[in-house]
Amino acid sequence: MPISLPPAPRTSGGFAPPRRPGSVRRTSTIDASWPGDDRQSMSFDARARDLLTPADTGIARVLAWDRVQATLSADRTIQTIASQPERPGLQQLIGARGGGNLRTAIDDALPEEHAAGSALYLLIDDFAGVSLVAPWAWQHWSTTGKTTAEVPLILDPAKRARRIARMEGVCIGFRPGSTALQDNSGAQQNSADVVPLPNPADPLGWHELPAFKGMSMRRSRRIDVWCDGDQLRIDAMFQDSASTPSGTRKAVHEYSLDVVADLPSLTLTRVHATPRILPFPECPSAVQNTDRLLGVPLRDLRSAVLEHLPKTLGCTHLNDALRALAEVPMMFDALNQA
Repeated sequence: MPISLPPAPRTSGGFAPPRRPGSVRRTSTIDASWPGDDRQSMSFDARARDLLTPADTGIARVLAWDRVQATLSADRTIQTIASQPERPGLQQLIGARGGGNLRTAIDDALPEEHAAGSALYLLIDDFAGVSLVAPWAWQHWSTTGKTTAEVPLILDPAKRARRIARMEGVCIGFRPGSTALQDNSGAQQNSADVVPLPNPADPLGWHELPAFKGMSMRRSRRIDVWCDGDQLRIDAMFQDSASTPSGTRKAVHEYSLDVVADLPSLTLTRVHATPRILPFPECPSAVQNTDRLLGVPLRDLRSAVLEHLPKTLGCTHLNDALRALAEVPMMFDALNQA
C-alpha cells in the first residue's frame, strides 16, 4: 500500500529577522533574467555582502561586497563574466558549463577565493544550481498571451518525461516511486507566495536588490552568525523564487536552518532544517538525515554534505543551503576581530 504523505510545505519564513548586536550577516542573491525573446541566453546579476553589527555600538559596517555579472548560453555555458571588485583569474571561467565540473573549474581559476571563503566564491559556486533551476520562472509567464503553461520546460510532455526519467534517484524528492516522477506536465509542483526579503524594521539587513519589471528568477541566501557562550550559533535561510506578472513573487524552494557549532573546535553539535516551501511531498523527508553531519567541522561541509547526504539521502537544495555554511569560520574570524 502506498505511503500517504502530507502535502508539500508552503509556509515561508517571511521577512529576515532584525540583526543581532554582535553578529555577522552574509546575504547573497543571484538574479537570472532572459533579455532576448528566444530565451536562448540567460543573464546573471549576482550580489553578496558581509555585514558586521558590533555588540557595543550596533553601528553596522560592511566587511565585504561583491557583484558578479555573467551571461550563460542555453546549455548553461558561461559566455561572459565580470566582477566588482575585479578578480584575476575570473575570465578563465569563460567556456565552463554549469554542472558538477564547474566547481572544479572555479577551484582551479580562483583558489584564493575558495581558501578565503569569500562572498564571491559563494556566488560563483551557486552558478551551477541557479542555472539549472532558473527556467522554473518561465511557467509563470506567457509567451503568447494564451496560457502561462506555454513554456519550453513543460510544453513538450515527451521531452519532459525523458528529463524526469534521468532525474530518478538523484535526490529524495525524485526517489523511485515519487510523485515527482509522475509529473510530466510540470503542473503538480507546489509553490507559494513570498514577501520581499528585507525586513521593514531593519532596512540595512539586506544588500540592495536589483529590480526587474519582467520575468526573472532569484536565489537568495542569508546566514547570521553570533556567539552564545561556548557555542557558535547560525541562523540561515535559502530560497528560490520567481517574479510574476502581477508583481508578486512565488517560491518553489525555501529552507530555514538552525545550526550550532562547538567553540573553539567549530564542529557541528546541532543541525536542524525546517522545510518551508518545496515542490513535492517527498522533498521534506531529507531533513530527517541532517544528524549525519553532527561532529563534522564547519569548514568541511562543502565535501561532507555530498559524502553524508548523497542522492536519495538528501535534497539538492537543502544540500546547497548546508554547503554554504562551510564559510562560517571566516565569518567567525571577522566577528572575533571586530
